[in-house]
Amino acid sequence: MDDILYSTPDNPVPANHTAGFFEGHRGIRLRYGIFRSEISPARGTIVLVHGRNEFIEKYFETIRDLNALGFWVATYDLRGQGGSDRLLKDSRKGHVARFRDYQRDLDLFLEQIVLPDTRLPFYLTAHSTGALIALAHAPRLANRIERMALAAPFVGLTGQGPSEGTVRRLSGLLSKTGFGRVTLSKDQSHRPYDNNPLTSDPARFARNAAIIAAHPELTIGAPTARWLHESLQVAARIRQQTHLTRITVPTLVLAPMLDGVVPYAAQENLSRNFRAGQLITITGARHELFQERNIYRVQVLAAIDAFFNGTEIAQAFDSEMA
Repeated sequence: MDDILYSTPDNPVPANHTAGFFEGHRGIRLRYGIFRSEISPARGTIVLVHGRNEFIEKYFETIRDLNALGFWVATYDLRGQGGSDRLLKDSRKGHVARFRDYQRDLDLFLEQIVLPDTRLPFYLTAHSTGALIALAHAPRLANRIERMALAAPFVGLTGQGPSEGTVRRLSGLLSKTGFGRVTLSKDQSHRPYDNNPLTSDPARFARNAAIIAAHPELTIGAPTARWLHESLQVAARIRQQTHLTRITVPTLVLAPMLDGVVPYAAQENLSRNFRAGQLITITGARHELFQERNIYRVQVLAAIDAFFNGTEIAQAFDSEMA
């Protein structure tokens, strides 16, 4: 187990954990970890779903924070990234054949790992692409997940040069003509801190860069045309009222105002049409809310704590839903 999760000097592995691998959709081996709170009885288990090009080690700090609130945390690396199996011969390419494969992996994680090995009730917290997976699969989660908290859900694209419409058309054309494994942008895994769109916290940025330097095998490069095509198609679908009305899991949408990856307006519009969803704006924060400065992280964790605890914000939400 010690060689499954990686510790670095300023990012130790949280205590009281179990780590291993489970078999995802079509036999893809996915790395997972379960992190137990020392508080007894536990308040339940948070299923943590990562964004694109993320990995379990990046969330050690957040896992400790959630454990301190009394939650167990169960998380896994998405297919094609982190410590999970890669999907292409070129392991640097961020790829997925079908977005639905992500959803099937989540189902299998809940069935094989979360249900037998963790504590009820189950909640879900997700970031960016992970939040898109949760939204796409939410109509099937109603009897398993009590509440969801989604940080900067990937429901649109900005800051990438060409417009989202242009990227959607080009990636769709390449996917349909046999060039779905081509990448359309440069590898930005080693981008500098200055002017980055992800976080305004230099210390956390440096910590994550140190993890990547010590274990570059955990990272991937630019997404393929197929990944973009599949993800943007799903993002467009879940924004539709017909899909949103099928979601009954109470959902908190945490939207960073200065998001440089997902347009804030797209997150706001999603919440406006989402009866089961409630928007909280994190003014001044960038895309990676869990990697942001304390002034923003405290707001995010407090909102999740209150929402999952059924107090204050959750009670106001429930009264609106009644």
